[in-house]
Amino acid sequence: MQVILIKDVDTLGNQGDVVEVEKGYYRNFLVPRHLAVKATDGSLEDLRRRIDRIREKAEKKHQEDLDKASKVTALELLVLEANAGEGGKLYGTITTKQLAEVLQVKTGFELERRNVNVDRPISKIGDYMIYVKFSNKVSAQVPLQVNAIRTREEEFLIEEAFAHEDAEY
Repeated sequence: MQVILIKDVDTLGNQGDVVEVEKGYYRNFLVPRHLAVKATDGSLEDLRRRIDRIREKAEKKHQEDLDKASKVTALELLVLEANAGEGGKLYGTITTKQLAEVLQVKTGFELERRNVNVDRPISKIGDYMIYVKFSNKVSAQVPLQVNAIRTREEEFLIEEAFAHEDAEY
């Protein structure tokens, strides 16, 4: 007999599949666990309508993901400043949560921390690559440059150095 799987069944198939099973297997295993229904004309038509709706939603989400990916890619370079000590070591690491918040501000759409990944831990000043995954098929990447925050003293020393440099010429 033909049945439509309501949920994934390891030995038979995935949700929405129409499969052939024995009557006893359907009656004694699939029905009590709410895993399948009989494949009647009405249930097959309902399945087709449900599949069409699911496809429409999936296509819409895919297009939204592509738009989001293009916005992330359009950033070209993301520059962050963080407190750093000797040798460019940061006082703490920059987390994916912080990166998601920065990307959210820059792009205007909400991102979850679990969708953001980096090629290596961000614990020093330097260049990194941020990977943003929107779905299994759509992802984007944007380069990240981490600079040290300059203190007022450093700014003054830099300005003073440029002033002396200009005076010598």
